[in-house]
This record gives sequence, C-alpha cells and structure tokens, in this order.
Amino acid sequence: MEVFTSWRTWDTARADLAAGAVAGAAGPDLDRLGRTAAAAARWHGDQLRPTGVPYVEHLLEALEVLVRGAGETDPAILDAALLHDVVEDTAATLADVEAEFGPEVAELVDWVTKPPAGGAGRQAKRAAKAAYLRRLRDAPRAAVVVKLADRVSNVQRLDQMPPDFQRRYYAETVTYILPLAADEPWFAAWYAAWRERFAHLR
Repeated sequence: MEVFTSWRTWDTARADLAAGAVAGAAGPDLDRLGRTAAAAARWHGDQLRPTGVPYVEHLLEALEVLVRGAGETDPAILDAALLHDVVEDTAATLADVEAEFGPEVAELVDWVTKPPAGGAGRQAKRAAKAAYLRRLRDAPRAAVVVKLADRVSNVQRLDQMPPDFQRRYYAETVTYILPLAADEPWFAAWYAAWRERFAHLR
C-alpha cells in the first residue's frame, strides 16, 4: 500500500513537480497551483490536524494522491483538493472560493463540504455525516475524485489514530467510500490494498 506523505510544504511539492517527478502529461500549472496553495494556507492559518501536524499537510497529501498516484491533471480538481476543507473548517465561504477560483472549483468544494449537524450531540453529528456521505453517490466524477483523495490522506495512516476511532473510520470507509472508488481504477486498487492492510479492523 503506497503512502503519500512526501509533500509537506508547497515548496517541496513544487520542486518535485518542476523536476518532472510526475510521469505522464506536461503536468499541472504550477503557478495556478501555487496561488491555490497560498489561499488554502491563508484560510487555514495555524490550524492543526488531530495528529498535531499543520493542516496544510493534509491538503498537500490529497494533492499528492491525485497527481503522483492517480495521475490527475484537471486544474479544477487539483484546486478543489487544496481547498476542499476551507468552507467546512475556516471562515471562508463558497462565495469567497468562487470569487477567487471560479464557479467550477466552488461547485466541487461545495460537494465535498460536510454540512453542519442538524442538532447537538454525537448521534446528530454521525447522522449528518452519513447523509453527507450518501449524497456523494450523486456527485459528479470530479467531486468524487476529490473526496477519494481526501479520504486516502485520512486513512493511509489509520494506525496512528485511537483504537475506537480506527474501527469506526474503517467501517465508514468500507461502507461509503469504497463504492465511490469502484469506477476509478487507481483508487479502487489503492483502497483494495488499504482494506487488506487494515483487515484486522473488520
């Protein structure tokens, strides 16, 4: 199972991309991606992930999954990967995203933004999340790919999370995310290897 943790900063990602570390097409527009990475860093600020690492590392992992793993080159998809959590986790709005990056990117971010829970408490939050994940079955392919990359970043080091979270997140991923990967050969293969790696959580 390949792990995508090389691009911890945009400078590292840019250097890799500029050096031709990604096989295939001419590669993404580095100036465009640099502007997007800067906006994501600005909006997320000093936020940290639950593991204590800077939030931007998660966004760059999702980008690395798409570019180095899946070979994705669509500029809107790559932008959305870097911006996928700004509406959910920062003060940025969809209007802000659209103003800077256009309606296509804003639509993708909208699809992968989890709405706030309808009520207080753990059950309400879990119900809202399940509804959001089910809704992704109707999402356009571009939004699904962004979500798949986001989840790869989240689950590739699942063993670093608390044991009760590991089992819950494994089950959620198998139930909702693996079906989304079925039509995307690279993601289907990656998640199959991931499922085998964490089979003890079944």
